[in-house]
Order: sequence, then C-alpha cells, then structure tokens
Amino acid sequence: MPAIFPFTAIVGQERMRRALILNAVDTRIGGVLIRGERGTAKSTAARSLAALLPHVKIVQDCRFGCDPDKPSTWCTECKERAAAMKKLPVAERATPFINLPVSATEDRVVGTLDIEKAIQKGERHFEPGVLAGANRGLLYIDEVNLLDDHVVDVLLDSAAMGVNTVEREGISFAHPARFILVGTMNPEEGDLRPQLLDRFALSVEIVGIREARERMSIMERNIAYEKDPEAFRKQWQTKEDELSHQIAKARDLVDQVKYTTRDLLSIAALTASLNVDGHRADMVILKAARAEAAFEGRTKINDHDIALAAELALPHRIKRTPFQQAEMTTEQLQERIEQLAGQSMPSDEDEESESQQQEGEKEEKKT
Repeated sequence: MPAIFPFTAIVGQERMRRALILNAVDTRIGGVLIRGERGTAKSTAARSLAALLPHVKIVQDCRFGCDPDKPSTWCTECKERAAAMKKLPVAERATPFINLPVSATEDRVVGTLDIEKAIQKGERHFEPGVLAGANRGLLYIDEVNLLDDHVVDVLLDSAAMGVNTVEREGISFAHPARFILVGTMNPEEGDLRPQLLDRFALSVEIVGIREARERMSIMERNIAYEKDPEAFRKQWQTKEDELSHQIAKARDLVDQVKYTTRDLLSIAALTASLNVDGHRADMVILKAARAEAAFEGRTKINDHDIALAAELALPHRIKRTPFQQAEMTTEQLQERIEQLAGQSMPSDEDEESESQQQEGEKEEKKT
C-alpha cells in the first residue's frame, strides 16, 4: 500500500485544514462538512489527517478500542471483563480511518445482535458495525448528501452522544462511538436537508485555487508523490511529526482552556445578531475556540479564537437573502464581536469596577 499523501503538503485550503485540525484536537466538537467542487483535495485531506494523528492507548483485545483511562466510556464487554479482572491489559494502535460507502444500511453502520443465539443459548452475541471500527478514529463519508437520511441521522446522533446502543427484543449492547466525522459533498449533486446540515458542527466551502503559483505547486507535489510516494512522505516527515506533536499537546491542554463570562456573552451576542436558529452554534463556537486556543498552546480564549471558530460554525446556519454576502471573513467577525462588546458587554475590568462601586454605594447607605 503506497504512503498516504502528507497533510502538511496540501497547498492552500486553510479553512478546511483548520476545521479538520480543530476536530482532531477535540472530537467533541462534532465533525466537519466539506462542500466543494471536484478535485479540491477533500478526500486527500481526510485521509491525510488520519495518518497524521498520534497513536492511542486501547484496552488490549477490545473490539471497540476502548480507552483504558476512561472506564465510564467502556463497552459492555470491557465492563464485564473488568468485573472479573483487577486490571485490564493495555495496548496501542494507530488512529483508524474508516470509509463509509454510500450504500451502507443502518445495520451495517450500528451493528447487529444475534437474537437467535440469545433465545436458544442465552448468549449475547454482537456483530460490530462501522461505528465500532471508527471509535477513537476518523469516519469519512464521501458524497454524504447521497447517503440515506436515516443513516445520516444515526451517524450524527452517535457522533453527538459518543456512544452507540443497539437494542433488539429486550437485549441491549453499548459501546463507545467517539470519532471525528468528516463528510464531503459536491453541491452540484444535491444538498443536505437543513436539519441534517445543522447537525454538522463545522462547515467549509472550498473552491479550486486561482493563484497560478499555488496551482503550479499542486502539480509539482502531485507528480513527486506519484513518482515515489515513500520518498515524498519522508521529505515532509519532519513537518508531519511537528504537527502531530502539536495536536497531541493540544488534546492534553484543551480541557484546561478557560473562558470568561464576557467570552460567553460575545458568542451569544454574535449568534443573536446574525439571527442564527437554535443554540447548537453557540456551543460549537465555544468548543472550537477552546480547541484553537489549545492548539496555539494557550489556556485562555480570546476574540480572535471566537472569530475563527464562528467562521467555521456559522456559514451553513446563517439565513441569507439573495443580496447578502456569501461568507463573513475572520476579520469581519472579529470586528463585529468587538463592536458588540463595546456596545453591550462590559470588560472584566469594568465588571470589577462596577462591582466595587455597588459595594461602595451599599456602605454609604449603611452610614
């Protein structure tokens, strides 16, 4: 099997790469939908990211790759093994990359329980599906808009909850299903229903690069890769290792990233001012902003992190008229956040001085 095209060798497409990296830092964000014309490296980027991700610790011989450090997320089998053993053995594996075919059925995705064995022999036998193989890995769906809506619903539910539960005739089996969900599609072949579109946390619309020198770089790199994939990958290995290490550090840091009341107000005011339906966008922006801060090695989010996150979380959620601009840039979003902050959101210093003033007034009334 030839070496995977390096993620760091992809030319341009910064938004797509950033959306993928943020989901790699925090899989709880909820996946990314990449919409664009043919031949814009959508599939290449998804495969490259999986090859880039650091190895993960798993419970040895577990069919679902359970995390030995998080017993609360273990599958039914691991919980039963743990009850019989003092400590489960640990192993390590590469991050799996699972490609879901468009023709996949619900049973193929979630897995099946053998009811006949359960009734005749009293044994619970679960045949894993796609979600089992994708746990703690990357699940890639090409042409997601052509997939059956019901199957897409199941996938998005599992991605949001982080667990897959299969129940048949009073028998149930559960296993963790936390993965990076990456869907790609060509809008020319039809779109997703708005309800399903909203369930993808981030969305990126990409087009072919128009700058001549960058197009030339794409040709040069692809020719070099096709000529000798191993040699080309070795050429980029240092940059790949650096990015992989940065993602691993960010994963350890992301839960320590703090945010203030002002940050929450900034996000809420931004989504409200853009008439965004529901509250999913607010949560996605906060998670993505924390992932961005962690990726940069910081433990506190700022307005720029919020703007970068909003640029990815809002395009498919904003209602537009025919005369509205298709997308808002990071700079425009950051400018709007600052305007909203100046109008209605006190800074931390203002909040503190206001609090001190109120305390002073209370003291004056007492005297």
